[in-house]
Amino acid sequence: MHPDLRIMGYRHGYFSEEESPQVAAAIRDSRARILFVAMSSPRKERWLGEHGPTLNVPFAMGVGGSIDVVAGITRRAPPVWQRLGIEWLYRLIQEPRRMFRRYLVTNARFSVLVARALIQRVLGSRRPSSG
Repeated sequence: MHPDLRIMGYRHGYFSEEESPQVAAAIRDSRARILFVAMSSPRKERWLGEHGPTLNVPFAMGVGGSIDVVAGITRRAPPVWQRLGIEWLYRLIQEPRRMFRRYLVTNARFSVLVARALIQRVLGSRRPSSG
């Protein structure tokens, strides 16, 4: 479909933090123009945040487990689950050991942070302005 497409390289994402500078250098040296980072969250975001600016790649995107879905390794939730916004629950049922912490613990922590920020915003907007 894309005869001019050149794959500049690939690597698994199970490297240590100590190996990160070498991985970043290999990406930079490849002169790739598109980078898909298929590591789990939040590792891919942290890695891209730290190394992304030095990669010289015009487009970098964290794709998480999308490649597993495209490759047929992981199945997506049925369309009705997707429409209801509960695809995360389908993933949790598929891989409970792997997804439990991410979806229940991490999402609960995130919800608390959002609630705290909303409360601070509401309380902050009720303070009389000085002036």
